[in-house]
Amino acid sequence: MAIALAAIVTTYQVSVALLDRPIQSIEVNGPFQRVTALQIEEAISDDLSYGFLSADLSSIQHKVVALPWIDHASVSRRWPSKIVITVSEQIPAACWGERGLLNTRGELFVTNATHVPAELPRLSGPDNQAAAVARRYLTIRDQLIPLGLDVRKLQVDERGAWDLTLQNGVNIRLGRRDVEDRTQLFLEIVADIVSSKEAEIEYVDMRYSNGFAIGWKNGTRSPVVDPEYARKELVAGRAL
Repeated sequence: MAIALAAIVTTYQVSVALLDRPIQSIEVNGPFQRVTALQIEEAISDDLSYGFLSADLSSIQHKVVALPWIDHASVSRRWPSKIVITVSEQIPAACWGERGLLNTRGELFVTNATHVPAELPRLSGPDNQAAAVARRYLTIRDQLIPLGLDVRKLQVDERGAWDLTLQNGVNIRLGRRDVEDRTQLFLEIVADIVSSKEAEIEYVDMRYSNGFAIGWKNGTRSPVVDPEYARKELVAGRAL
């Protein structure tokens, strides 16, 4: 029995050794907007010295994903001697600070970009707040887009005070306290008001315990202490 098992193992090892021919070629597929196929080949050059079967695909995959701007990578073998790599690149959704870039999941994937697209919204705050700022940005933006609004800037300062600027220039002051509730109030009621009167509004101050205040471009200021009444007035105005 032991002899038979040893013979099977030996036969397997010999077969693998015979089939583990040198890697003859690599095929790299991807958009190649920010990363080149040559950069990928250079990153995995050490792994290519192994045979077709003994090459560690997991190691290759990790080295490719470690490259700046690479989001995902899949690696596979193609008989008889080719390694196939398919990559997708990061999509920048926002700028973090001066030169950082956040992807569509709110992850900081570049900390010192040589080129920051001017059209990207600007997010900023303490370094340990990057993920929290990104999450709030994505939440707010998803609900503003259907209203024809978008985010230009979102920031939190060292004291924890939040400030939002829309693409139309209207500034939304959220402050330090009850930021979740104030954000929700803004999205549920105030955003509609801003959407309908954006040419007249300079800022909205959400730092009230029972409402908000609208600062108009003509210099006047309108406190709103009953948000539900404001909602009804807005609906009534649209019905006229």
